[in-house]
Amino acid sequence: MTEARPFKTVTDLLETAEHFWWSLKSADWLEAFRSHPRIGEKKAEIQHSAAAQKWSQQEQSGVGGATEETLQALADLNREYLESFGFIFMVCASGKSAEEMLSLLKIRLGNEKNEELEIAAAEQAAITKLRLEKLLTQ
Repeated sequence: MTEARPFKTVTDLLETAEHFWWSLKSADWLEAFRSHPRIGEKKAEIQHSAAAQKWSQQEQSGVGGATEETLQALADLNREYLESFGFIFMVCASGKSAEEMLSLLKIRLGNEKNEELEIAAAEQAAITKLRLEKLLTQ
């Protein structure tokens, strides 16, 4: 990305980031996933910046009002997902309630691993776009 600078517009920046993301190998995607906490948790496998932690908490704010039953179901299905696919459940959580994320998690558990990796990568791309936009407005 640094070699592609300067960007003429925000759109150019976002399109370049999207292009680079989809040119990466799955191992690179998996590394990126490890910098995210599981839905309903605060800590990621790989620590990241204070700003990224703050954004993650804001993005997952829909979990804040969840019932204990929903939180437990999220924790249980997060474990099942990790065991099934070998990576954490990725979802662009902004604007989603805990119940919506739980529903998505249940649905996506039925996917084949390769299909789910592509879906998770698309969710990461959406998160990256959202965070780049936040970064540019601060």
